[in-house]
Amino acid sequence: MIIRLLFTSLALGVFTVFASPTLSAAQERPHDFVELSERLSPAVVNISTAQTVEIDNDNRAFPKGSPLEKFNDFFGNGGDKNRIARSLGSGFVIDKAGFIVTNNHVIEGADEIEVAFPDGATFEARLIGRDPSTDIALLKIDAGQDIPFVNFAGIDSAKVGEWVIAIGNPLGYSSSVAVGIVSARHRQMSMTNYDDFIQTDVAINKGNSGGPLFNMDGDVVGVNTAIVSPTGYSVGLSFSIPADLASSVVNQLREYGETRRGFLGVRVQKVTKNIAKAYKLKTPHGALISYISDDSPAEKAGLKRGDLIVALGGIKLENSNKLARIIAESTIDAPLKVDFIRRKKRKSLNVIVERLEEVVTKQGSDKITNDDSSMTNSVMGITVEEISDKIRSRLRLDDDVTGVRVTKISLKSIAQGMLRKGDIIMEVAQEQVGTPTDFAKKMEAAKQNEDAILLLVNRGGVPVFYSLELET
Repeated sequence: MIIRLLFTSLALGVFTVFASPTLSAAQERPHDFVELSERLSPAVVNISTAQTVEIDNDNRAFPKGSPLEKFNDFFGNGGDKNRIARSLGSGFVIDKAGFIVTNNHVIEGADEIEVAFPDGATFEARLIGRDPSTDIALLKIDAGQDIPFVNFAGIDSAKVGEWVIAIGNPLGYSSSVAVGIVSARHRQMSMTNYDDFIQTDVAINKGNSGGPLFNMDGDVVGVNTAIVSPTGYSVGLSFSIPADLASSVVNQLREYGETRRGFLGVRVQKVTKNIAKAYKLKTPHGALISYISDDSPAEKAGLKRGDLIVALGGIKLENSNKLARIIAESTIDAPLKVDFIRRKKRKSLNVIVERLEEVVTKQGSDKITNDDSSMTNSVMGITVEEISDKIRSRLRLDDDVTGVRVTKISLKSIAQGMLRKGDIIMEVAQEQVGTPTDFAKKMEAAKQNEDAILLLVNRGGVPVFYSLELET
């Protein structure tokens, strides 16, 4: 169970200690965490929010004339339909002017936001901007004086095995310090398109949301956001948004009040070992284009489905998830060099990145069933049929969906576990397929010339590449 670390309650107590302005500075590794805790805690704040929630009391009120009618006011029934919901999270100051970073889910929907410092001093905060896609929000307070702050660390500053410190307000216990190590980097949790979490074993709990994760230099390497737990409490699987992503979003929120992300217009998939083999790569890396939006920057630049992007702007794509991050942070209306592989040949071109306005993904959900067909063929344990007008109408397939439909996968087929009955095979070895006979010929030809056969499959309206590794 993935849990975002927001602590909700009806009452909030604030207890912290204020101190003089403090800058994060590089230093020798300490023997304990006393100095770091004392130096950094003043810049970590409690964030409490209040939100008016409408409650339907009418159905629960005792009827007029009932002996129990007098209890309606006591229980709140039939009275005020609005209640105040309060929640508690954490945040940290990033400059002396009063800018504060937290999670979007801490302040989302709030009517009032209050920030409390360690000496108990509280300030009303105003929202500068928020970004649900990365779960980052930026607040601003007017303290009337310089206040303690901390700095973001640089790119990839948190190394696996390195000591890290979390300071926050778990379960309402203010200024709590927890220590652990970085367990892993680049974790994906399917929360957003920009997942790239730092995993730690630090004891993080509800209320730590939006709080900082520090390295031993006292710089912020991450923003604590979520835990994975069967109980709802820390079991040593904590996740933080990395500093480079958080600071990039914060800079945009500070300048524009919103994020301005780049847009390429492609859907990509992970490069597996089999796909890497089909593209003659020694190790799996990059992002394989499975779909290109009409009139998108990618289409205008000449990218095609089946291109395997290996680098963007000179930055190697270690995995497919990195593409979304790089495109999002690219300069809008400026050229970006794309290095890719097409039909096993290395190529490059420049694409003009546009601003992301809105992305709408439509996926078909029609149930696929068997249908008799006048034309079928089978090769390598894969039986396919022609897409007749009857099938196209029943499955509501667009006219641009072409290929052959899988009707059976034998138990001994190398496609077992990858292809499914109902899949539409659109391409074999990056060659379009029109009929079952055409499919069989291209499969046989690929068997003679390839170590692995790359198939483009339409599954439920979503194009996906699969690589069938041939036995040697």
